[in-house]
Amino acid sequence: MAVLVRMPEVLANVTEAAIQGWLVAVGDSVTTDTPLAEIETEKAMVEFNSEHDGTVAELLVPAGETVEVGDPIAILREAGDTEADVDAVRPAGGTTQTDPSAAAAATEEAAAAP
Repeated sequence: MAVLVRMPEVLANVTEAAIQGWLVAVGDSVTTDTPLAEIETEKAMVEFNSEHDGTVAELLVPAGETVEVGDPIAILREAGDTEADVDAVRPAGGTTQTDPSAAAAATEEAAAAP
């Protein structure tokens, strides 16, 4: 079954953190301990490693965005998972980046609109 990856508590008593940068892309295969993202708090920047094996199905938080500890940040698809399995763990109303280049193009189009 697909796995919802949540923002970890990288330091004690930290309530929010930012995805400084993703170290994986949609479609990348990951194993336990594969670095997924660089996470920044007010006090430190740390590498966040995967706790599961799978394939990156979606990146839910764009680089540079700050979210609360425990908020969903990505979805991993396990071998044999269908799109319905991914849909089952996707947060309601959550933003997704299934294709980062498409997200960038949509942002540019919105900025260019009158």
